[in-house]
Amino acid sequence: MKIENLIKNENSKKLSTVLAQKVKKGFVIEEVNNKLPFVVLSKKPAKVNHRLNFWMSCATFGLWSIPWMYQCLETKKEKKL
Repeated sequence: MKIENLIKNENSKKLSTVLAQKVKKGFVIEEVNNKLPFVVLSKKPAKVNHRLNFWMSCATFGLWSIPWMYQCLETKKEKKL
């Protein structure tokens, strides 16, 4: 019995430290299950500064358009853990 409680306490401490790190990085807690160490996290997509990217593209004769498109595609996705 005591060993099970120690394991549960250690797992809950690990979970809380990992959650604190993820929340600092911008994730939001959506769902928590206290019976199992289970949490659903999500992160809203960032905004792309299109005006800056356009001028960077003009300055590099269009070479910057490739990373700009990649950045646009990556920021559209909502990340869930």
